[in-house]
Amino acid sequence: MRPQYKITAMAALAILTAGCLKVPDYQRPAAPAPLSYKEDPPEGWKEAQPSDGALRGKWWEIFGDPALNALEEQVSISNQNVLQAEAQFREAKAAVRIARAALFPLVSGSPSVTGSQASSRLLSPPSSPVGTYAIPVSASYTADVWGSIHRGIAASANTAQATAALLENARLLYQSELAVDYFQLHGLDGDAALLQQTAQSYQEYLSLTRVRYAGGVASDSDVAQAETQLYTTQAQLTDVQVQRSQAEHAMAILIGKPPADLSIPHTPIQSAPPPIPVGLPSALLERRPDIAEAERQAAAANQQIGIAKAAFYPALTFAAAAGLQSTSFINWITWPSRFWTIGPQLAQILFDAGKRNAQLDQAQAGYDATAAAYRQTVLTAFQQVEDNLATLRVLADEAAVLAQAVKSAQRSVKVSTAQYKAGIASYLQVITVQSIALQDERTAIDVQTRRMTASVLLIEALGGGWDVSKLPTPEAVATK
Repeated sequence: MRPQYKITAMAALAILTAGCLKVPDYQRPAAPAPLSYKEDPPEGWKEAQPSDGALRGKWWEIFGDPALNALEEQVSISNQNVLQAEAQFREAKAAVRIARAALFPLVSGSPSVTGSQASSRLLSPPSSPVGTYAIPVSASYTADVWGSIHRGIAASANTAQATAALLENARLLYQSELAVDYFQLHGLDGDAALLQQTAQSYQEYLSLTRVRYAGGVASDSDVAQAETQLYTTQAQLTDVQVQRSQAEHAMAILIGKPPADLSIPHTPIQSAPPPIPVGLPSALLERRPDIAEAERQAAAANQQIGIAKAAFYPALTFAAAAGLQSTSFINWITWPSRFWTIGPQLAQILFDAGKRNAQLDQAQAGYDATAAAYRQTVLTAFQQVEDNLATLRVLADEAAVLAQAVKSAQRSVKVSTAQYKAGIASYLQVITVQSIALQDERTAIDVQTRRMTASVLLIEALGGGWDVSKLPTPEAVATK
């Protein structure tokens, strides 16, 4: 049989047997998605939702805080963890181009000049030294008969898409962490302002008690109690200042700066959380980058099943070589010095002690694991949304009750103080109601801070301003 017929016959045989390879089409793993959330948002939020029920773009702007906006803009630019994730995405894109290179022939050249002489012990008379001059060029090409190369490219593209989603998830996590630290810091500012004001008030009470003690109206026990109350409050103020410094340092690291380069003005929280568009539970599957990352990993794992199945079939390779070769430098670059070889090759593993079967089982198990991870990610996402919806609703109710408690406690302090000055109440009664009032006010500040941080965590749970349409296409990840 002529060489060209042999090539045609081998190629035809490989193509005809390709129909034996059955690979499952990829389907997104099924995941539960309720029709509605169990927890209702705080009263008034439903009416404030936009028609599309989703945040867009720079989600932090919903708080209307220019200082927060300026800080958030720096996370994507300077946060080292985000930059690391961005570099990993570029690395994954390069892997796609590496996989695509297998679709094309591999061409190589290896010019050489060698000299040789046979042993005089073997030849008689002894041979003269011989020089060999060669310019060979070889090419090899593996036909993608079973689709394993294309599936490898698709798997690399899916992985690159997953890495892109991972990058967006990193941005979201560090942006939300910055916002949480920002509101916690300003919550501490409110706590510090309250303690500072309270310490000044307690200083006045201590002065009053000392005057009354000097006049024989109050006891030394009253003075000791007033001193204890003042010093305890000052110690609490110091502790708050330590916490604020640590929060400010953490924010500096999040925007990629050393702590010495960031100073945040002291400003207590003045506003309540803004209404946040929650949308439908089914939309959550398209809005969270971590869900997109888990789904793309499942797609990549599905491609590995096809690659493992293709290993059971023969590989068809075409190889060719040509060039110039001579023992004379003068005759090296001449037409008679030419040489060439060409031919196809089918390679089939006949025995591997069950290795390919194990690899197929491994690929199937890997897909099952990624599918389970995807479903778990979806369930966790629903839990996080429900948790923060419940937190915001309950804390809104608690804030309303605490506002009434603070008013009552402040009125009780005024009444007890007047009674103490009139001599019809003990100082113990005064410090008791003062302690209750301070505790209620600090709790109110804490609840206000928790409401703001819970609103940030709800936005994070909803995916921020991201959606799956922003995920790069397989074609996009294959470009430099």
